[in-house]
Amino acid sequence: MPETVVEVKDVSKTYYRDRIPIPVLQRLSLAVPKGEFVALMGPSGSGKTTLLNLIAGIDRPDSGTVVVAATDLGTLGESQLARWRARHIGFVFQFYNLLPVLTAAGNVELPLLLTKLSTKERRQHVRAALELVGLGDRMDHYPRQLSGGQEQRVAIARALVTDPTVIVADEPTGDLDKQSAAEILDLVSQLNSQYQKTVIMVTHDPRAAERAHVVRHLDKGELE
Repeated sequence: MPETVVEVKDVSKTYYRDRIPIPVLQRLSLAVPKGEFVALMGPSGSGKTTLLNLIAGIDRPDSGTVVVAATDLGTLGESQLARWRARHIGFVFQFYNLLPVLTAAGNVELPLLLTKLSTKERRQHVRAALELVGLGDRMDHYPRQLSGGQEQRVAIARALVTDPTVIVADEPTGDLDKQSAAEILDLVSQLNSQYQKTVIMVTHDPRAAERAHVVRHLDKGELE
């Protein structure tokens, strides 16, 4: 049996708007084995991004437990959680979230600034990550000098550079044209199959979901 790398158990989460409670997740449970590629689908407001944020340690549940990489996230303080995220979670967002004043290399290096690596070691890691996503010749380019697909590749390199346990991707192809989206999905699939990266991806796109091994549908805060 493969090791379980993500275990969400009986998790509930409610947000408040003008003091009106809006339940988002209701006693939800999910187990993801190491090396799995899971797609989370569902209508807007169904709780997909909330679940992703709980797994990534960006948010905390109201009740229930979230255990990722053998760590119960509820036992960590904020500074411990930040260090844990830096080590174990690679983020890929829909809108890249690159800093325009930094080169591709500078953006990819950002997560490594939280580590004890030397400048030379950080540079080696950055080059390796950018070469892995096919942008070894774009290290000194700024985001404005890259296409949308290339910007997302830089974002994926940034997610990979710390060799994270889990890659969480929130609509990674949502802002891309059809060809660029297919190339990004090829890359994510390669990271999963060739490097055994555990991937949890939120998507509205059935073509993106087809790349996953497992597709789970979230509706009204419950997994189907």
